[in-house]
Amino acid sequence: QVQLVESGGGLVQAGGSLRLSCVASGRTFSAMGWFRQAPGKEREFVAAINWSGGRTTYADSVKGRFTISRENAKNTLYLQMRSLKPEDTAVYYCTGGVLSYTGSYNSHYWGQGTQVTVSS
Repeated sequence: QVQLVESGGGLVQAGGSLRLSCVASGRTFSAMGWFRQAPGKEREFVAAINWSGGRTTYADSVKGRFTISRENAKNTLYLQMRSLKPEDTAVYYCTGGVLSYTGSYNSHYWGQGTQVTVSS
């Protein structure tokens, strides 16, 4: 059974930092990524990374502030978030999928999500 379990969410003040983690079990993924969904809004792509970590892609809204990485030996995905803003408040979802050479990421497996709240 494939499982993706996120952790590391919480409440942080604007300008602060958080690091999300996601442990995958049941299979490995050639690419993994993060999505988020804010209250009343559609789910949106945040970042994705390929197996080696040599290719990453980010949403414009988080570029320069968020860093995605992975530790394959631990089957773990990370999202380091810095300079957080109130508009980053959302449920963050870990996903496993495929990252194309054009930078397009398609997710196939989803975790349950972890809440990130940024206060102003």
